[in-house]
Amino acid sequence: MIKTLQQAKRAIKIVVGFTVLFAGLSMTVLPGPAIVVIPAGLAILATEFLWARRLLERIKQGASNAFNKTYKH
Repeated sequence: MIKTLQQAKRAIKIVVGFTVLFAGLSMTVLPGPAIVVIPAGLAILATEFLWARRLLERIKQGASNAFNKTYKH
């Protein structure tokens, strides 16, 4: 029963993660905060998938670089 519960939780995380990610991607052409929603979806998926973890790290690094270039002291 515990294994089944773990599998159910994993499936729910995956479904929610992809739903949030696709909602964020649709917000790139529709009104909405895509810049917040896409990383949120990736963060959910990163708990289960290495590719999402790597992509999230690249996005974080890019955002950090952009911030540093914008607010260079």
